[in-house]
Amino acid sequence: MPTLRETILTALHMRLSALTATALRGEVLPERVPAAGLLILRDGEPGEPEVTLSPLTYHYQHRAEIEAVVQGAARDAAFDTLCASIGTALVADRTLGGLCDWVEAEAPQPVDLPVDGAASLKAAVIPVILHYSASDPLG
Repeated sequence: MPTLRETILTALHMRLSALTATALRGEVLPERVPAAGLLILRDGEPGEPEVTLSPLTYHYQHRAEIEAVVQGAARDAAFDTLCASIGTALVADRTLGGLCDWVEAEAPQPVDLPVDGAASLKAAVIPVILHYSASDPLG
């Protein structure tokens, strides 16, 4: 049976997979970026939990990351559209079906990456904070 952390990350990946961009999890950047863009979900760090007693509960602010990448002549508009679609997907269900207390994204810091012999990439890491509680730090 998967842990709560894995269940939450899987639910986040499924939410991203519903977008028009290709959504991967934990993969390396492929040689070609799809026309609709590319999202790579990185598991990130659960961080140091706050702990409450009676009952023993670990409260996490898990920091996952979404790498958003677009390529092509209209990459500024495509990047803006891709980021907006991520925001819309997260706002639609801030609890990922009740798995989290709250899900929030931080603003991206985009960069242009030159590619030899091809159109440059526009990319950013979008931190996503997953607030959840668990009864076991390993469970």
